[in-house]
Amino acid sequence: MSLLAGGDDLALNTLVTRWRERLAAFLYRMTHDRCTALDLTQETFVRLYRSRSRYQPTAAFPSYLFTIAANLARDHARWRSRHPSVPLDESTAALLADSAASPDASAAQREEVAAVEAAIAKLPTDLREAILLFVYEDLGYSEIATITKCSPKAVETRIYRARQLLKQSLGERG
Repeated sequence: MSLLAGGDDLALNTLVTRWRERLAAFLYRMTHDRCTALDLTQETFVRLYRSRSRYQPTAAFPSYLFTIAANLARDHARWRSRHPSVPLDESTAALLADSAASPDASAAQREEVAAVEAAIAKLPTDLREAILLFVYEDLGYSEIATITKCSPKAVETRIYRARQLLKQSLGERG
């Protein structure tokens, strides 16, 4: 990012290559729509490029990048709440199933993945965002606090509450 901020526009290609997959996965988990996640991923890199001259390396780069992405996801969620539509049903469980597993095992795994995804989707936005950044993006409390604009203790509390709600929700299932 320092190279990009210094005027090396080709450094953006390196950043996109390195972070695109993780960013798209995070945004998919936030939005539950593959197309929207890809659009928001692209918009994140556009915003990163536009703000390159203002970049100050005061925090770790992933915190900076995921802050932009999380803000875009929140803005999108607000926009969607004001402009509701009927989404097309898209399941990622089939993509996550192990192709070498038996059909029964694959079906069970798809059901389990779908149940976890549904339980995460039902979490309040602040809890969902914290648990996704912690579990899937492997960020620490302080980095998540920077992204979500709250204290590390609040992040710890959000993750704890999210885990409790997930246990309760998934426990009722079976």
